[in-house]
Amino acid sequence: MTKKAFIFDLDGVIVDTAKYHFLAWQKLANQLGIEFTHEHNEGLKGVSRVRSLEIILELGKIQASEEDKNKWLIQKNEEYLSYLVTMDEKELLPDVIRVLQYLKDKNQFIALGSASKNARPILEKTNIMHFFDAIIDGNDVSNAKPDPEVFLRAAQLVGVTNENAIVFEDSVAGIQAANIANMTSVGIGDQSVLHEAKYNFKDFTFIDEATLDKLIH
Repeated sequence: MTKKAFIFDLDGVIVDTAKYHFLAWQKLANQLGIEFTHEHNEGLKGVSRVRSLEIILELGKIQASEEDKNKWLIQKNEEYLSYLVTMDEKELLPDVIRVLQYLKDKNQFIALGSASKNARPILEKTNIMHFFDAIIDGNDVSNAKPDPEVFLRAAQLVGVTNENAIVFEDSVAGIQAANIANMTSVGIGDQSVLHEAKYNFKDFTFIDEATLDKLIH
């Protein structure tokens, strides 16, 4: 049997750090006199840090120098990192460990494909680093989703063809990236939003062993 690569996004799939990104962006936006809501935040899912700032500045119709933009990006990241200090296994989304353990027991490759530049410390703080055979994060790629670079590199690292890779994603851009790469896309979240995915589940509690076996085979 051909070994598959199960590639996981991080934010919103394995851990709910999206709420911390929102709080950090909101604080910066408020400082710049821009109203930033949860609805606005939906538009930042799967988007790079630089593009996220541009979107927020566009909301407030603010023109800024590269120097100011860089300063604000550093400030946002420091604010975000301050939330991660107390992070532990409690931040893992329901049934993530069950699914990772099942795939490990079935001798499948497990990889991370995330835009986050803080992926490794998050995996360490939540004590799940040992599950992963490969980690590709925002420090390793130059193209943001829907460009499939992050998933292509993850599959290459474990030596699996695109057709044998399964991607778990919570963003439209991430699902599109998996589809462009000819990988099996699994949407985690709202099916009406992630309708381009081949499979959809509200969260991992809806993915039973029979479903995982089907993906493995």
